[in-house]
Amino acid sequence: MFDAAVFGSLFLTLFVIMDPPGITPIFLALTSGRPVKVQRRMAWQAAAVALAVITVFGIFGRQILDYLHVSTPALMIAGGLLLLLVALDLLTGKTDEPKQTKEVNVALVPLGMPLLAGPGAIVAVIIAVQRADGLDGQVAVWSAIVAMHVVLWLTMRYSLAIVRLIKEGGVVLVTRLSGMLLSAIAVQQIINGVRQVVAG
Repeated sequence: MFDAAVFGSLFLTLFVIMDPPGITPIFLALTSGRPVKVQRRMAWQAAAVALAVITVFGIFGRQILDYLHVSTPALMIAGGLLLLLVALDLLTGKTDEPKQTKEVNVALVPLGMPLLAGPGAIVAVIIAVQRADGLDGQVAVWSAIVAMHVVLWLTMRYSLAIVRLIKEGGVVLVTRLSGMLLSAIAVQQIINGVRQVVAG
């Protein structure tokens, strides 16, 4: 059967890392001045690039780690520390908002990567794929990944309407709540990694 717990856990983790409400004002800043049709095209391009990067690391992440002789507990601890840094940025509001550049396709860089498919999301996906048990677990993991990118696409696609709905204060509030949840997830991931090291 479909593992709803695995799906929910990874979806929530990716949601707070990729932060769809927080990416909305950044997307608008990067694409401002362009026609609505172009903005919509850049929305799905950014989501597609992020999904492609996440998929590559989800499939080949274990091989990359083996080549570098990095253990899963070490990755969990490092990933937890990395997620904690991201959480602190979300909580303190110190994330940098890149300025618009018309010379490059901002849907690819910096939107697709590293803003969406950043180190935190990559680490979370690699660990989730490795920890998923059987076909049910793998289906749940990849379903969560695809669902998250659909949410990202929809958020950017309707970013203008979303900002009008929740206002700038609402975006800040959701970002802070995401940072708090992510910090708890990060600490738990560090604890799990330390436990595996001790047990091993």
